[in-house]
Formats: sequence, C-alpha cells, structure tokens
Amino acid sequence: MNDVEQMVIPTHGEKSVSSIVPAIITQQANALVSENVLDADCIVLLIVDGLGYEQLEKHRSELPFLGPASATAITTVAPSTTASALTSISTGVPPGEHGVVGYKIPTSQGLLNCLRWSVGSKLMMNDLPPIDFQPVEPFLGTHPSVITRAEFQSTGFTQAHLRNGNFCGWWSPATLVTEITHQVRLGVSFVYAYYDGLDKVGHVHGLEDHYLDELKFVDALVERIVQELPDGAVLLVTADHGMVAVGDNVLNLDEELIRGTSSTSGEARFLWLHAKERSTQALMDMAQIYADVAWIVSIDQMLDEQWFGPYVSSEARRRLGDVAVVAREAIAVIDPRLPDSPHLIARHGSVTAAEMLVPFLRF
Repeated sequence: MNDVEQMVIPTHGEKSVSSIVPAIITQQANALVSENVLDADCIVLLIVDGLGYEQLEKHRSELPFLGPASATAITTVAPSTTASALTSISTGVPPGEHGVVGYKIPTSQGLLNCLRWSVGSKLMMNDLPPIDFQPVEPFLGTHPSVITRAEFQSTGFTQAHLRNGNFCGWWSPATLVTEITHQVRLGVSFVYAYYDGLDKVGHVHGLEDHYLDELKFVDALVERIVQELPDGAVLLVTADHGMVAVGDNVLNLDEELIRGTSSTSGEARFLWLHAKERSTQALMDMAQIYADVAWIVSIDQMLDEQWFGPYVSSEARRRLGDVAVVAREAIAVIDPRLPDSPHLIARHGSVTAAEMLVPFLRF
C-alpha cells in the first residue's frame, strides 16, 4: 500500500461529519440521516470526543451495548482536531469555509489556541471576537438545545461554534443524561449533546486500559440515554476524530527548519510550517527529513485536493501555512519555540484512518 492509499482525505459529502446537522435542520434526508430519523419527534445528536471508528471496532467484543450496534464509518475534517471538527459539525461546512482551520491558528495578535481562545496566557474574546473569527452561523441560525459541560458556557470557542443554541450545562456525566431527557420531554425537536471524557483519558493515559474503561463507561452512558428517551425520540452518535497512541515518540522540530520558518501552527500531528524567506519548494525540501514518518504536503496540493473543502475563504487561506508535516507513523513533531506544548500520550490531527474515520450510529 502506498502513501496516497494510506491517506484518508475528507469527503465533505453525505458521509462526513458536516452533513449531519444540515440534514436534521432542513429535514432533507441523506445517506446518514434517513426519512425515518427525520420523522422522529426529537433527534438527539451525541458527539463523543475521541471515539474513532477503528477504536470502536477494536473493542466491540467488550462493549455490550455499542458492540452489537451497526456503525457506519464516516470522515471527519482535516486536520482531525476538535476545534475544526466540532465547528464543522455545528455549522455544516468544512474548515475552509468556517475558518477554524486547526488547534492553534496564526493571527495578527499571535498564535490563537482555539479551545482556550487565548494567545499565551491572555484571553482573546475582545481582541478576536469569536463571531468575527468564525462568521458561519451554527445550526443554520436555528436554536436547538445544546448540552455540554457547564464550565464551557462563557468560552470563546463555545461562542464560535455553539452560539444560537439554548445552552444547558451538565456538571457530571449522569446529569448529561438528565439534561438530555429534560429537553426531550419539554418537546424540543433537536438536541445537540457533547461528552469529552474519552478524549481526555486518551490524551493522558493513551489507548490501553484507561481508555478501554472509559470506553466501557461511554457504552453504558449511551445505553442510559437510549433507555431514558421516550418513544418517538431517536439518538444519533458520532465523534470529532479518532486517536493514535504516540507515547514518547515526540520529535523536536529540526534546527534547519526552525531557521527557515517564521513560525509554526496547527498541532503536533499536523504541523504547519510558515516560510520565512525561502520558497515553499525550499521548505518542502528541508522538511523531507521527516519523510520516513510523515507526509510532507504543500498548501497548493491540499487546496487542489480540497482537504479543507471545495471552498476556502481568503481569511481561512491566510490562516494556513506553506508546508505541513502530517504524521503518518505514531509520532508527534513539536516546535521548541512553543514551550506550552503539552505532553500527550495519544494524539490526533493527521489524516490516518485511525484519526479520520469516526462512527455514525443510530438508536
């Protein structure tokens, strides 16, 4: 199998994460959201952060509820990272259109951490207003119930990708179920819910025992939701990305590349190099030092192959780099100029099947 065959480039079609919410809101059936689903009194969409299709398949025999269920493999976005994928799920458009093109994005104010909405230690709500940074209206301008962690309510990223929603915060996973069932019984027709425990455990502990135990908890959580839903309601489950166990396979960015770049952005498995003075081709040549473990891809190739969707706004284009080191093997590449890079055991962001394929399930 050659490198091209190993890549999973986002489809941006009906079998992608961005196709779910528009089908629900417009009541237009597609390959994932059937007419029967649209006929439901209420549709609950649960996003399980970090639940990759390959990870689910690997552990099916140990999951009494999810194991027997039929799951369709669909693609997330590139990069396969939470900020980009959750925004594509809620807006229904690829990153090239909504502009949240990665975890860390270069701006005139510095490198924006999209999840924290900060540059360094400074919160950027006023300097980089989320509604301007990400102008596509979530949920097509409608107002579904949005059930996520209570502490996320006032964050910049929540404003960027969940504004318009009727925010219902949960303080524990048990009350996630409570909030969902409460909204359904109020007669809400669409409920968006989010659970992040699996992703956190993967980052901290990797994909072994701790991950499996958390996955078993997710299994029980989904079963609880299904049990509590009244007749006439349907539950859809999907995810923003899968994960790869990297462990200590962390490489510091090569010194020549540091000298040849003004900065880097993105994340450790999809690291953008921003050329300083040399041409993109010169940067491509220097980055070949990672060719044994990563795909070295130019921005032109990505745009030609529509990695970020068929349309890339001028603002989104300015946020992208010149050359990307896109991890193929279980490695991470860190820029030592960015001292706040966390040490994570499992990661995501690249275009491997383990990261790009996520399940879609209906109950």
